[in-house]
Amino acid sequence: MARLPYLEKSQLPPEHQSLMSRDIALYKQLAHSPGALRAFQGLGSYIRFGSPLDGRLRELAILQVGYLARSPYEWSHHIKIAHDFGVSDADIQALIDDTEGRPATLDALARLVIAGAREVTTAGKMGEATFSALQGHLPNEQVVDLIVSIAFYNAVVRVLASLEIDVEPDYQKYLAQFPLPTTAA
Repeated sequence: MARLPYLEKSQLPPEHQSLMSRDIALYKQLAHSPGALRAFQGLGSYIRFGSPLDGRLRELAILQVGYLARSPYEWSHHIKIAHDFGVSDADIQALIDDTEGRPATLDALARLVIAGAREVTTAGKMGEATFSALQGHLPNEQVVDLIVSIAFYNAVVRVLASLEIDVEPDYQKYLAQFPLPTTAA
């Protein structure tokens, strides 16, 4: 159960009501700090809609963060979003398999992206070999955007966990289809 009450758009002053552009639990918690929600939405919007980084690769990186953090909210929401950017159920299963050390069917670039996300999430930075390999596939702008995306979603999973934000009923089906392990990575 969430640590703060979920705010509805009608509970906000008129000048902040536009911040509730999506009817999701995360926004309903962050709305307690309109300035933080506005800043959060700015970077999140750039990552999803402004960056030239391929959406499929970005979503695989975000899913890797959510999986490693064992974040039900992040994992379930981004399974749905990932589908919109061309990530298949087979890709999600391959990400899980790769993360768990089993053979995976992802293409080489996708494996590099999730390796980079794994390194940033578990070690605090992307290793030299992965960084150099990504530079062989992506322009520098996209490498930076990938790292910013991974870092941002590492922050998001910590916000979700600290505020104990609940997964909405519409997203529970994604957790049923791809359950998270019960122990932290």
